[in-house]
Amino acid sequence: MTDNSVHRETVKSKTVFAILAGVVRPVMNTLIGRTWQNFDKLPSGGFILCPNHLTEIDPLVVGHAIYSSGRLPRWLTKDSLFKVPVLGSALRATGQIPVSRKSSSAAESLEAAKKVLEAGGVIVIYPEGTLTRDPQLWPMVGRTGAARLALQTGAPVVPMAHWGDQELFPRYAKKMYPFPRKHVTLSVGEQVQLDDLRVGARTRTVLQEATARIMASITELEAELRQETAPQAPWNPSEHGQATTGRDYDAPKQPND
Repeated sequence: MTDNSVHRETVKSKTVFAILAGVVRPVMNTLIGRTWQNFDKLPSGGFILCPNHLTEIDPLVVGHAIYSSGRLPRWLTKDSLFKVPVLGSALRATGQIPVSRKSSSAAESLEAAKKVLEAGGVIVIYPEGTLTRDPQLWPMVGRTGAARLALQTGAPVVPMAHWGDQELFPRYAKKMYPFPRKHVTLSVGEQVQLDDLRVGARTRTVLQEATARIMASITELEAELRQETAPQAPWNPSEHGQATTGRDYDAPKQPND
């Protein structure tokens, strides 16, 4: 894994990021107070950032923090968002990476993410794949995408937890609740130890173990922020008859879920 301390960005990507930040950051600073903890733990080279997923505005909160730390974040983003007018153009201009459920497209997405990491960039992946279904908003079981990318590239995996933005915009809400002003805390954890899993075949068992370690690290950070004890086992939607995609996740699962 090449450890370039500076990801060589194009003038276009820097410019578009700066324009978007000029709009988004003042709004976020107006809506929320913030506490950012342990950002000195972020590697100087390429790394995979794995946050918990509480609400649809999480990317704004995380992106605000990472951009303000001097890095330009890239997300693995649902390909449907690239079709939205204006938003799609912004996603393409800032080098975000579309993800499709098709296996061939998924492979292309991982290859694009690999190139960003090799250039010293930051890839943000929500290991849960969607907003947590846990009734108390604890991290649920993760998917293996982040682990797969980490084991393929050797890139460090850095866990992050944040708490408070769900009060501004609750999970799958239709409106914000800006008053009283909310406070969001983000905390960065130690790199997830995966060295023993980087040798040998990347079997499903290995990927699941790596994913479990990533989710455990995120959950530990969230428990510290909430000053509560996390559940002994992460919430598993399939065990509760929940769909793994869509807002109406308590509806009966469909065959392709």
